[in-house]
Amino acid sequence: MVKSYLRHGPTEAFGVIASSSSNSLFDGRKAYVPALEDVLVWDVKKAEQTAMWHETGLKSLVTCLCRSPTNWDTFAVGYQDGSIRIWSAEAREVVVTLNGHKSAVTALAFDPAGTVLASGSKDTDVIVWDIVGEVGLFRLRGHRDQVTGLAFVSPRSESDEAEQEDGTADEPSTSTNPPQSTKPSTHLLTTSKDTFLKLFSLQTQHCVSTTLAHRTEAWSLTYDPNSGVIITGGGEGEIKCWQLVNEVLVSAHGGPTTDKDGKLSKAILPIPPLSLSSSASHNHNITQVTLHPTLPVLAVLSSEKTVDVFRLRTVEELRKKLARRRRREREKKEKMGKKGKGKAVEADDDEDEEMIESKDGTVEWRDRLAVWSVVRCGAKIRSFSFAPETAKTKGQVQIMAALNNNSVEVFTLPPAASSKSPLVEAETQFTLDLAGHRSDVRALAVSSDDVLLASASTGAVKIWNIKTTKCIRTLECGYALCCTFLPGDRHLVVGTKAGEILLFDLSSSSLLETFEAHTGPVWSLDVRPDSRGLVSGSGDKDIKFWEFEVREVRAEVDGNDADAVGDGADDGEDKAQPGMARVLTMAHTKTLKMTDDVLAVKYSPDGRLLAVSLLDSTVKVFYADTLKFFLSLYGHKLPVLSLDISSDSKLIITCSADKNIKIWGLDFGDCHRSLFGHEESIMQVAFERGSHYFWSVGKDKMLKYWDGDKFECIQKLAGHHGEIWALAVSRRANFVVTGSHDKSIRIWEKTDEPLFLEEERERELEELYDSNVNGREGRDELRVLPNGEEVVPAESTDVSKSTTETLMAGERIMEALEISEADRALTKAYEEEVEKVGPEGAKALPSPSRNPIFGIYNNCGPEEYVLKVVQRIPAASLHDALLVLPFGKVTLLIEHLDFWAHKEWHITLTSRVLFFLLRTHHSQIVATRALRNTMLSLRKNLREALRRQKDTVGYNLAALKYIQRQHESAKQAEFYESAGGGTMVMADEETVRAKIEAGVKKRRRAALKS
Repeated sequence: MVKSYLRHGPTEAFGVIASSSSNSLFDGRKAYVPALEDVLVWDVKKAEQTAMWHETGLKSLVTCLCRSPTNWDTFAVGYQDGSIRIWSAEAREVVVTLNGHKSAVTALAFDPAGTVLASGSKDTDVIVWDIVGEVGLFRLRGHRDQVTGLAFVSPRSESDEAEQEDGTADEPSTSTNPPQSTKPSTHLLTTSKDTFLKLFSLQTQHCVSTTLAHRTEAWSLTYDPNSGVIITGGGEGEIKCWQLVNEVLVSAHGGPTTDKDGKLSKAILPIPPLSLSSSASHNHNITQVTLHPTLPVLAVLSSEKTVDVFRLRTVEELRKKLARRRRREREKKEKMGKKGKGKAVEADDDEDEEMIESKDGTVEWRDRLAVWSVVRCGAKIRSFSFAPETAKTKGQVQIMAALNNNSVEVFTLPPAASSKSPLVEAETQFTLDLAGHRSDVRALAVSSDDVLLASASTGAVKIWNIKTTKCIRTLECGYALCCTFLPGDRHLVVGTKAGEILLFDLSSSSLLETFEAHTGPVWSLDVRPDSRGLVSGSGDKDIKFWEFEVREVRAEVDGNDADAVGDGADDGEDKAQPGMARVLTMAHTKTLKMTDDVLAVKYSPDGRLLAVSLLDSTVKVFYADTLKFFLSLYGHKLPVLSLDISSDSKLIITCSADKNIKIWGLDFGDCHRSLFGHEESIMQVAFERGSHYFWSVGKDKMLKYWDGDKFECIQKLAGHHGEIWALAVSRRANFVVTGSHDKSIRIWEKTDEPLFLEEERERELEELYDSNVNGREGRDELRVLPNGEEVVPAESTDVSKSTTETLMAGERIMEALEISEADRALTKAYEEEVEKVGPEGAKALPSPSRNPIFGIYNNCGPEEYVLKVVQRIPAASLHDALLVLPFGKVTLLIEHLDFWAHKEWHITLTSRVLFFLLRTHHSQIVATRALRNTMLSLRKNLREALRRQKDTVGYNLAALKYIQRQHESAKQAEFYESAGGGTMVMADEETVRAKIEAGVKKRRRAALKS
């Protein structure tokens, strides 16, 4: 009989506040941050997690976040596998999944209307998506490295330019609604690590301009639509400014423009670059440059830990400063003429001296920037985000910084007193750092009742409630390497890299005592099976044995918190004297000297043996009571990093940096089997209590489940995105906990689903095939002709990507066409038989036996069944699914399209499928004579159906315009209608102003609610 096991699956992932794989977003109250493959929503004021956007089965990292400018409930999230998911924040579910990129999505941008999304990737392509139609419009090529920035551009009208000159375009907005824009975007700006800044035309789908932006990689991009200025950030602290020529944008669709000399006009012109005060001598990459969504404020990630914030001066301020500067220059010349050329007069205002006047007497754009503040964080900044201005924060600027050390900080910048005032000091408003570690999780321990979990890292040990995954205690320590609960689960012992052993009391969250135990790092701790002591192994080649003791100390506070000892202490002791408290401590009893560094120590569950792993790749086994040598286990080629003994004390497993797991017998020290466990070093192994099943984790980011009797790998569990350092198995063997370099802690629970080894191996092979289904990943290579010439790919192509979902969708269409064709043939044969036997004989003929699947769809016809199958395919996957069809199935589908057009079934879908098939298989369709009659009939039926639909849409549009005119006239009449008798009389000015004010207040309340 085939042996079955129980499957384990991931249930909880916690300990991550904000991962460094993507940028973060902030709306003033909620922070939307990446958490490995999920997106977390934090209430920064309450420091609580309010939502988690998780899709089952998704394992790819989040690499980019973008929020819709019109519908703030919609977010676009890019992933490492090249997919983009549109999330609804309120429903916490995926609206649509877009597949087109071959590698990680690195940049996302919505157009001002929120209906078009542009995405850039490591595969060097830019794809423009239609969010409403859920399809990719086209793919733009031209860059040769990772795309780092995207921005939609629309031509500025003459009124906008006049407002910019008058200085009215920079007035801050106090609305809390998303900004609305009616101008359609005509161009797309892109930057890439290939140093280029490109301008693409969305109408003609080609590159209008290519500019060498930086000497090294171009890392960031932002665009000011009011002034038409582009700001790009590059390597070596370089920030450049560019002027986008509006005339080129306006006339781009009509052809290229020329200047007076007949030369082609440049679309992007360089203007003086921006210099940072904090980046005078460093080579930090400017990875983010962002404009405030409503205020005239610019922020630059100028170094690893600082953000420079600039305020854009108004045109009126610039005019005053320019006049003042000219006046001082005249005075200086007069004094120079009197005192001689050798003497100079210092300027009164250094800030004004930096202003540069151009040839036409105007001020350069960079001189509009005034340094407002410098935000300094305690760790490296991954990204920052502005909060939109609201009525409560008028004049203030809120900045959220997501740090690389798994924390989030929110700063507030108060308004400057005047233009000459010094830098404003940023105030730290909120900090999110308690719900996760600042560095790698190095050790884990589960309490004896499986309720608490201890996780140790550099600087802190955290105690978690396993059921709620909430952090309930944070204990400060040094560089922790190992930890374990003491009997009773009321105390915790931590071993550090400095050689100290720390004893914590969990009830009071206090450090009871620090033991200077070793001169080298404490690599391992293990409690004795009799619960009366523990053993520690260190890099100083010593193994020390400790006994638990209870001593009385003077109580500093009232209560019974200090009167708690472990179960391992003597229960027969008298109670403490009044004013004294009983406190648990440890006493060093003996030391065992070894010949090399001790990496792991472990007691056998029966308390008879002690196993020790050394740096010389051997494992030595001693008798626990006399410490006499018993066995020496040779075989590993590299040091043994961890070991464990089964609960029946018969087997010992060892794992090593040589990637092997060895299973030994403790009777004679014979090696039962050596298993190639992981692709990288194996960090820890642990037996399940009461069985010979065991777990292993390694640097290859995998958790594996093994059968120690049959020497088989039962299950492989992937989920971590970094090396797995720590492993802990529950006492009841119903779950296992892992801690990783990605700072996450994951719980894997045992389910009731049976697992068979053959099925598991088949599933692993399918996953391996799915991972390689696209063939070569990454960027496309240039094709080379036989004569050696390179074939450069087209600048604009269709968006397509073959995935497992699209292959399965294509197979469903083929299966539906086969079922439909078989049913039609059966019906046709039945009708021919009826004609032969006549009406009387037809009664005796049995009705044809149709496929049972038609019964699920209420015995519909074969054509309607195929339509329903096509309708169930997501719009984003339809084109790729149609590419799977061979031409024989395409001809069948065209016959069905003719039937759908005749019946006027789902004309939009019918037209979309037909046009795609015509574009893809035009040559074959034209050359197929059998399709001529079908195509003629299809043209006639589809034209009639589209004409009727056009008439319906036109009629409805005219009706909507009529209703709009009626509504506007009724609103206008309200201002002139008397409040009394209903006669149309002119209202006084005060009444009209009061009504206008009431309407403004009502809109403000609605905006705040939204």
